Amino acid sequence: MTIRVLVVDDQAMVREGFAALLGAQDDIAVVGQAENGAIAVEMAAIHRPDVVLMDVRMPVMDGLEAARRILADASPARLGDPAALGDPTAAHDPAAAGPGPDGTDISSAPAGPGPDGTDISSAPAGPGPDGTDISSAPAGVTHVLMLTTFDVDDYVYDALRLGASGFLLKDALAEELVAAVRIVASGEALLAPSVTKRLIEQFALSRARPQLSRERLDGLTERELEVMTLLGRGWSNQEIAAELFIAQQTVKTHVSKILAKLELRDRVQAVVLAYDTGLVQPGS
Repeated sequence: MTIRVLVVDDQAMVREGFAALLGAQDDIAVVGQAENGAIAVEMAAIHRPDVVLMDVRMPVMDGLEAARRILADASPARLGDPAALGDPTAAHDPAAAGPGPDGTDISSAPAGPGPDGTDISSAPAGPGPDGTDISSAPAGVTHVLMLTTFDVDDYVYDALRLGASGFLLKDALAEELVAAVRIVASGEALLAPSVTKRLIEQFALSRARPQLSRERLDGLTERELEVMTLLGRGWSNQEIAAELFIAQQTVKTHVSKILAKLELRDRVQAVVLAYDTGLVQPGS
């Protein structure tokens, strides 16, 4: 059971170094390397990697545009993921999670056949950065992990809105890179809800952002809207459960339904949407 990774960076030494490091792991296989976004899009369509490790700034096509195309092609709805079609119990569940690096949720789901029927399975459950188990995501769904030089990179917010599963600094330690790939392959966002909230709030305050109609949220029940609001504020499942006086498992079920109804990949996109629709305001 192996995590298939595509490494994308215009600097050969960086790209090959990341590929060598990841390829040395028993549960990770580097299926390709690309020097720009255009090549990455082509290779992702051919290899259907579980994770694309994507540099932000590259010639020909930058990482943001490449991520947009790859994620559009590998979206749950395009790949027949039942969760994206309204059946959150029939597919991967980014909400049904256990404790992650900072106490947030990291989900698990069984691996399965890819879009061409090939058995492309993600990594088996294994230790995360804090020793917790991170289980594999369903095959066929490609996740993008953005690489950036600065943690305040203007591209980060746009990448998260497009569906990237998180970002990692290029100067991260080797073990942090490996752990990040495993977390993203598990189907969970790399960023913890509280960190995501601070990051997005920073950009929401400092730059103009598109205002989406609240009608996008009309399909949510009153309870789901309450959960969505708290998600947008960066709350964990445990905090939401305590606030609403419901069980954590019930919160996970609500989050699964929210992601399915709104066709969102993970909690990070839920936070972005909460801001973009005005459901949550910066500083709230």
